[in-house]
Amino acid sequence: MFGRDIGIDLGTANVLIHVKGRGIVLNEPAVVAIDTSTKRVLAVGEEAFRMVGRTPGNIVAIRPLKDGVIADFETTEQMLKHFLEKIRVKSWFVKPRILICCPTNITSVEQKAIREAAEKSGGKNVYLEEEPKVAAVGAGMDIYQPSGNMVVDIGGGTTDVAVLSMGDIVTASSIKIAGDRFDADILHYIKKKYKLLIGERTAETIKKEVGTVFPGARNEEIDIRGRDMVNGLPKTINIKSEEIRVAMEEAVYHIVHAAKNVLEKTPPELSADIIDRGVIITGGGAYLHGIDQLLAEELKVPVFIAENPMDCVANGTGMMLENLDRINKNRVKV
Repeated sequence: MFGRDIGIDLGTANVLIHVKGRGIVLNEPAVVAIDTSTKRVLAVGEEAFRMVGRTPGNIVAIRPLKDGVIADFETTEQMLKHFLEKIRVKSWFVKPRILICCPTNITSVEQKAIREAAEKSGGKNVYLEEEPKVAAVGAGMDIYQPSGNMVVDIGGGTTDVAVLSMGDIVTASSIKIAGDRFDADILHYIKKKYKLLIGERTAETIKKEVGTVFPGARNEEIDIRGRDMVNGLPKTINIKSEEIRVAMEEAVYHIVHAAKNVLEKTPPELSADIIDRGVIITGGGAYLHGIDQLLAEELKVPVFIAENPMDCVANGTGMMLENLDRINKNRVKV
């Protein structure tokens, strides 16, 4: 078999892999469980994610990516190697070509780290593309026409906002505030108000089940369990949607502010196009209840959530893989 072209959405929270001709073949959490005494990798992806917050002292479940970039190079390499072996795209004779996505404002050193991790895990030629551009393609936007398209890609570690035209980014902003920050804010709010310690997974469940970012858009409640900081015993409390909105408010407005900044720097002709076409939200953060309503009210333009927003970047890599030879000349050099 000849080497396949594969696209990787190397996210802070999840890794998605698209194989040319097969579609998305892998979608797993970007988590690795390691035995600290032997430095041996015990589990990767879904299996490791189930261990988060539930491991004995000598085992740690870590996320090797932080804020959209590699925080632990060796672990990232092992994670990618595991995923590539799992989907069986490598052979003894031919290595796959890899198209991998990165946030818009990462440094050349961070770009090099991503490329090296992909090469060491079994890639032949590694191409880097900017995440909002790939997300826009995956969301079905025709970014190659001379007209303005705006995308807000809310991931786990970063939010990328970009206006695109003629196949390239015109104005963009990338901030290190996204899904992980929302979870941390919920965790901190409950600790401060209720003196209750909860884990990351519980915070994420609260965000999904009852969270909202638009005032009055949701009125639900959930019982959550954690450890009482006063007596150290297990305790159950009831949390309402409005409380979660308050907990996430500051972080959400950083995203709104980033979107406003990008619009303010956009040429007027492209701004007019965005009023007609609207803004598309991609990434896991698109599932955040009320985010489309909030952005529409703040930006004064129509806002839409992409179909299958979490798959947009991976699907976009698939579309770009079809034209890999054409984008070859635009390969990012570092």
